[in-house]
Amino acid sequence: MTTQEPDVTFLEYVVKALVEHPSDVKVTRVVDEMGVLITLDVNPGDMGKIIGRDGNTAKAIRTLLRVVGMKNNARVNLKISEPAGGKGPSATKTVDEAIDDLKN
Repeated sequence: MTTQEPDVTFLEYVVKALVEHPSDVKVTRVVDEMGVLITLDVNPGDMGKIIGRDGNTAKAIRTLLRVVGMKNNARVNLKISEPAGGKGPSATKTVDEAIDDLKN
């Protein structure tokens, strides 16, 4: 049995508590020289719950993930995958961009 990383465990816990289809939540984690990239896939019907009004829920999740990453000496970025047939550009930002948005 493999143990999950704390950032993945945290993200799954939070996202599954927010969505209507928790069994459709898929989290993948990749580590490279830039840090940790976590990709989140959810049921298309749950995208609004994850993004939130004006992206506020996604910003909050990214901020909390950054804190979890800092506790574990890792730079964590979250990519929220847009479902097929989604509207417009992907709603992905780096954690730094989300932090900058919160400061403004």
